[in-house]
Amino acid sequence: MKFLTIIPARYASSRFPGKPLALIGQKSMIQLVYEQVKKETDEVYVATDDERIFDAVKSFGGNVVMTSPDHQSGTERCFEAYFAIGKDADVVINVQGDEPFVQPEQIALIKNCFSDPITDIATLVKPFSEKDSFESLSSPNTPKVVINKRMEAIYFSRSLIPYLRGVDRMKWLQKGLFYKHIGMYAYKVDVLEQITRLEPTPLELSENLEQLRWIENGFRIKVGITHTETIGIDTPEDLERAKKFLSLFTINENVT
Repeated sequence: MKFLTIIPARYASSRFPGKPLALIGQKSMIQLVYEQVKKETDEVYVATDDERIFDAVKSFGGNVVMTSPDHQSGTERCFEAYFAIGKDADVVINVQGDEPFVQPEQIALIKNCFSDPITDIATLVKPFSEKDSFESLSSPNTPKVVINKRMEAIYFSRSLIPYLRGVDRMKWLQKGLFYKHIGMYAYKVDVLEQITRLEPTPLELSENLEQLRWIENGFRIKVGITHTETIGIDTPEDLERAKKFLSLFTINENVT
């Protein structure tokens, strides 16, 4: 199969404007993401709506396309970018532009989900461990996933799922298996076109999770399990945490 990786990156953000250009070490966040992705896929493009990001990507030799500022999601931006790029692909991989610690093996894992021919969409999850706090497990900012025996997502929720009946909540991490959603997606190209035309659905609107729109419309979301932690950067505080994490996590020998 032919894979094309697109990194959606917009400048506007209510909590952290301009975050793709924020420096981590001596490189911008978007450059770190790009270089990590490039280790696993040959065809990589940034899709942005801002000339500052466009120019920054060009300055380090990356591929970049301009897209509309009106998109409501990275999925919609990927769809426009795919046609703007004009290259044939079977699958489009969507890697968030605020995930500078994404690992090549995670991209390989999501690509492998398409070894099953019935896969429409793929994503990743990470098991919670006993070392995690109940606070992190129950946080609505950390969507949880339940999966079936075919390694397909049944449901995503900001609530704590599954519910362990008859077990003290402080022991749930010891007694149960919980999965944290990692916000990386891959879509067959024809499926990407279909899902961008779907209207919002009741469950999606309730949870504010776009992937529920796809499940409600019958698309299969194959799940790959990663044990590597990622740090999404949504606020300046997250950026400071990422800088500290960098000292323990070697992205590139020339970063620092």
